[in-house]
Amino acid sequence: MKLVLCGPPGVGKTTVAGRLRDRLAERGRAFRLLHSDDFSRNTYPQLYERVTGGDPDADWILDGTFYSREWQERFRALPDAHLVVLTASLETALDRNRQREDSIDERGVRAMHAKFETPERPALTLDTEELSVEESVDALERYVLTWAEG
Repeated sequence: MKLVLCGPPGVGKTTVAGRLRDRLAERGRAFRLLHSDDFSRNTYPQLYERVTGGDPDADWILDGTFYSREWQERFRALPDAHLVVLTASLETALDRNRQREDSIDERGVRAMHAKFETPERPALTLDTEELSVEESVDALERYVLTWAEG
């Protein structure tokens, strides 16, 4: 399974991705986790190569904005890929960004929020303003386990 978590900066992708990986590990389901922030340039080509170039049966959680439909669709086309959108208002994203140790320039948050192309037909959409981190992780865990049992 390739679980692609996408959305603008500040919507909670990294927090949710890390907690989901830990929760799934507790259940004996090992997922590899990649953050777009792990790459300084050519982010999406490097993410794609990492996921497709190694063990084809590995389970992945991919955390990135995936702001363009081009990359959303490219990753969605991978075998067993599931695109999940995390959302929050610009105001909430800006507030969360200010609270981060590794905050990005506010102009960057605004620009990415404006440029983000909402995916067509996501597997799941989570509004992180309405759902707590734990509720978001719960929803994703149910989704993954339902997929695994199917």
